[in-house]
Amino acid sequence: MRLNKKDGLNVVPFIDIMLVLLAIVLSISTFIAQGKIAVDLPNANSAKQENDDKKMSVVINKDDKIFIDDKEINDNDLKEILNNIDNKTLIELKSDKNAKFDNFVKVIDILKEKGHENFAISTLLQ
Repeated sequence: MRLNKKDGLNVVPFIDIMLVLLAIVLSISTFIAQGKIAVDLPNANSAKQENDDKKMSVVINKDDKIFIDDKEINDNDLKEILNNIDNKTLIELKSDKNAKFDNFVKVIDILKEKGHENFAISTLLQ
């Protein structure tokens, strides 16, 4: 018995579906890895990873909005919130490389006034 050409299995639609599913999985995984607030960090040769249980995240995005632990904070509340944290708490500073440097200096200035020196500046490892 001989099969006609039309009786074979066509795998082209299956390959198309798999490529679409792969593209969806890859695009979703990049959002999960990035976190809630998209920040394009600058590069540094001396970057290292800190592991600490007590940690607070301060993020400045490219639109110069300041977030503390993924919650947007206005300028008036920023000083009050940073002054109320314990000096032993590690503060992880992340600033988008396209953000104004003035906002970054403002956060560090508030921490220095308080005497809080337990902070880390997050960058990308080259």
